[in-house]
Amino acid sequence: MGRPLSAPSSSLAPLLFLTALLISVAVSGAAASRATNATVPAILIFGDSIMDTGNNNNLATIIKCNFQPYGVDFNGGPTGRFCDGKIPSDIIAEQLGIKGSVPPYLDPSLQPKDLLTGVTFASGGAGFDPITAKLVAVVSLSQQLQYFQEYIAKVKSIVGEERANFIIGNALYLVVAGSDDIANTYFTLRARSNYDIPGYTDLMSDSASNFVQQIYKLGARKIGVFSAPPIGCVPSQRTAGGGPMRACADNSNQAAILFNSKLKSKLDSLHQMLPNSRVVYIDVYSPLLQIIQTPTKYGFEISEKGCCGTGAVEVAILCNKFTPPCPNVNAHVFWDSYHPTEKTYRVLVTELLDKYSRDLLG
Repeated sequence: MGRPLSAPSSSLAPLLFLTALLISVAVSGAAASRATNATVPAILIFGDSIMDTGNNNNLATIIKCNFQPYGVDFNGGPTGRFCDGKIPSDIIAEQLGIKGSVPPYLDPSLQPKDLLTGVTFASGGAGFDPITAKLVAVVSLSQQLQYFQEYIAKVKSIVGEERANFIIGNALYLVVAGSDDIANTYFTLRARSNYDIPGYTDLMSDSASNFVQQIYKLGARKIGVFSAPPIGCVPSQRTAGGGPMRACADNSNQAAILFNSKLKSKLDSLHQMLPNSRVVYIDVYSPLLQIIQTPTKYGFEISEKGCCGTGAVEVAILCNKFTPPCPNVNAHVFWDSYHPTEKTYRVLVTELLDKYSRDLLG
């Protein structure tokens, strides 16, 4: 027999302990990562152009972007995403390890297997106000809800009731709307002139609360609802309401702040009221405003204009092959006059997942 192993010397003991501790942390961290992915089998998304990956492509609407220069950084071609590349739906699914991109539910080439890991029902131009989608002929939240019911039936037909219930009950649900209500329906089109701002933000927050309750009834449990952004600071709103210096349009921002306070209050109440739910208010306003106000801190140069054309007005059909993009999209916070670049979205998503993933996913 060989000599018995002696205990490590006192000088080596701390080093060995630290090594063991680091291995333990690495193993537990990897296990935790796998566990998180295992409990989020799919991602399901509702809302507007921030999360629309192509549902508007075949609609008779001017709110679409399935043409150049949109998608220039997404496999080199337009996809129906209001961006140069990936949007938050894709990036969140990617960072959670679900899949690399999220297909639109209305994609005619959608495969059964695509349904099992999630889709987006979002439609550019939609809002919490029921008339917002009607004004521009896009898919309203109520229609998105109907598509979700249709989706559930399809998933059950593919994998059976038990597995479908697991997917529906453990999926991550994200809702992003409100910008078009404030910027378009209220301030630009004046379609709710019978409401003052407090009354209109009540309408919006009541609608948001009702929508969350509807998807909860259909099986959703992990539900994140994004706040309205600092809509007055996007390039088109600076142009429309920021005066000759194109400052942030204060009235739009104040409406967003008021709506956000009401939305947070209602979501906090729903979290307490709905059994086994994780209903989470996700603040986008503050981090995006920080990026806009201090762009160089995040590696950007320009935040008051988009990359497409002049950057002051071009969006949707106005951002086209006759309005070429800037030479360096990564220098811009915004892609067109309304939507951020993929680079901006990646900065935001990383920060938001760090802050809210535990509340949403456990």
